[in-house]
Amino acid sequence: MGTIILDAGEILWRYEAGQRDFSKADLHRADLINIDLRGSNLNRADLNWANLSGTDLSNANLSYVDLSHAKLISAKALGTNLSGADLSHADLSWMNLEGAILCRANLSGANLSQASLSNVDLSGANLSGTVLRGVDLTGANLSRSDLSNVNLTGANLTGANLNRADLSHSDLGHADFAEAILRGANLSQANLRGANMSGAILRDVDQSKITLSELQRQTISGQSNIVLNLANLSGADLSGALLTGVDLRYALMRGANLAKIKLCNASMIDVQLQGANLRCANFKRSVLSNVTLKETTMPDGTVR
Repeated sequence: MGTIILDAGEILWRYEAGQRDFSKADLHRADLINIDLRGSNLNRADLNWANLSGTDLSNANLSYVDLSHAKLISAKALGTNLSGADLSHADLSWMNLEGAILCRANLSGANLSQASLSNVDLSGANLSGTVLRGVDLTGANLSRSDLSNVNLTGANLTGANLNRADLSHSDLGHADFAEAILRGANLSQANLRGANMSGAILRDVDQSKITLSELQRQTISGQSNIVLNLANLSGADLSGALLTGVDLRYALMRGANLAKIKLCNASMIDVQLQGANLRCANFKRSVLSNVTLKETTMPDGTVR
């Protein structure tokens, strides 16, 4: 079936008459505000520049739909299939996408601030340059997704799967990563100021040049699950961080700022600390073995 050109009035009439199949429909720049399109099939439809603010698209099929530059402010898409969809530069602020499927979707440059994305599947999605301020991503699947240059300040990523996700150059200030999984994730030159990473798993993470100043770690002494072994923390700013019980075996921390850090009960075996700042650092009950110190500022202020 070829492209079907429809206007807003006709799609409403057809929907009310019981029709649900609008696949490949041409709804370019259509005004579809505050209407009910639940369960519709809009596979590969053209909704470029369309206005669907307040519209209910729950449980609809919007796979491979073109929603670039579209407005979906406060729209609903609960459990909706948006796999492979083009949502680049769309306004999805305050949208409810709980349980939606957005795997391999293009969300580059989209505005998702204050949107609800809990338990959403964003695996392999392109979120580069997306605005995700205050977004709810609880339990979301973001494995292998492109989150580079993303604004995630204040976002809730509790229990999210971020395996091998690219978070480089992103603003993650005050985001909640409690119990999140970040194995193999790229956090190079990301800002994690004031972020909560209690219980997070960061095995084999690239964290070169990240900012972790004022990291809040609400964990019980000795009970942390955070794993940073083999991590690259060269040049990182962890001043004042509380990383109780952290596993830092084989970590690279050359030139890192660890001033006033609390690394109690930590494991620091075969760690490279050349040129690092350890002024007033607290390593109480930590295991330090085969640590490389050269031109390192020690806790008492002396330089080795």
